[in-house]
Amino acid sequence: MAGFISSAIGVGFETVFRGIRQVRPHRPIHPRGLRLDGEVVVHGHGEPSGISWLDRPAAYPVTARVSRSVGLPDGLPDVVGLAVRVHHRADGAPPSTVSDILLSSTGWGIPGRFVLVPRISLSRAPLSTVMPYRGENGPVLLGARTRAPAGLPASLRGVEHAVGGSVWQLSLHFATPTGPWAQFATLTLTLSPDRDEEDLRFDAVLHPLAGAGTYEWSRRVREPSYALARRPPGDS
Repeated sequence: MAGFISSAIGVGFETVFRGIRQVRPHRPIHPRGLRLDGEVVVHGHGEPSGISWLDRPAAYPVTARVSRSVGLPDGLPDVVGLAVRVHHRADGAPPSTVSDILLSSTGWGIPGRFVLVPRISLSRAPLSTVMPYRGENGPVLLGARTRAPAGLPASLRGVEHAVGGSVWQLSLHFATPTGPWAQFATLTLTLSPDRDEEDLRFDAVLHPLAGAGTYEWSRRVREPSYALARRPPGDS
């Protein structure tokens, strides 16, 4: 029954995605964004998450993109997306190995951490993965909070202005679906000198988080839309 429901949700998302793609063939959602570069530093935190990457202190280079989901004008609230690509160069992993973490503006408590929330301020906007990873000890959510700069807006123009001469620092956290958040890393981002983000695409299905599994119901929800997004414009 759960498999049927998750498959039905996945098909529903794909249908909506396909309709939007008729108007926005290149990027149906998150049409405009900013490319960022930076580093994630995983700290020793003493609270095993059940996902090896979260529990092993190390530093990794990252490529990221911040965007607005619907693409509404900057002055209006929109669901903010932060996609982070971790380039694994530690622990003997090949340099080409990457993990894509997709975060969206949500609440921080329960059930808010599972609900997409339009925002006008990134400083006040918690971000989460919404759907959990599969860890050795059960489901694990990831979340992020902005630490600096203060007063960071959710508009792309505002982010570009605020981060252009500074850095965007976030704390990364993990939690069980109903448990408290525990910080495990610090993410530092700056505007990339390469402003071309048109072909920068992230895929949590093709590039899963290192050391984490995926629940079958989650894959069923995501895969139809992700598969459609991988097709070039004009290929329906």
